[in-house]
Amino acid sequence: MDNKLLIASHNSGKVEEFRRMLELDSIELLSLRDLGITFEAVECGKTFQENSEIKAKVYGNLSGLVTLADDSGLSVDSLNGDPGVRSARYGGDGLSDEDRVQLLLKNMREIPSSERNARFIAVLTLFIPNDKKSNNKLISIAGTCDGIIADKPVGSNGFGYDPIFYVPSLGKTTAQISSLEKDSISHRGKALKKMRIEVQKLYNKNND
Repeated sequence: MDNKLLIASHNSGKVEEFRRMLELDSIELLSLRDLGITFEAVECGKTFQENSEIKAKVYGNLSGLVTLADDSGLSVDSLNGDPGVRSARYGGDGLSDEDRVQLLLKNMREIPSSERNARFIAVLTLFIPNDKKSNNKLISIAGTCDGIIADKPVGSNGFGYDPIFYVPSLGKTTAQISSLEKDSISHRGKALKKMRIEVQKLYNKNND
């Protein structure tokens, strides 16, 4: 097995988070852009788990590399879990992050502060293709972060819904905190911390 790991995302913000938290000695982290892959996997799953597995398999088989994919998004209680798996496509194609933030706030304009609970959810899937010992193995790990939807965007760090995701324990939105702080409390950060252990195990095993 080559000591290469493909991060299966076209989202530069996600790729940077993966690189920051998963940088490991002797393992080269590659993005879809690094490999010139522009193909978009069809995220037809009904859950974060299903979509995570779909992307890991599609890009793993396409590249022939061990692949780490994630599916993540925002689930708002008062909107029956929306945007959910449609978080990156909320409101349709062609909208920017800022457009989706404004759409969500518009759809919640009548929701009182006591009913604005939400959570970020991430499911990471590691896929090992073309490997007899692992039998195309899939390893999935989930992480969550609870918060409240703010009345307006605050902060300029992060991406996506970060400016309106308020974390009571910090007294800030996830767009107001540093990358280091975010890594320790975010849904993806929690899942990546556990996944890093699995990645180390895999490459240590195959290099024995």
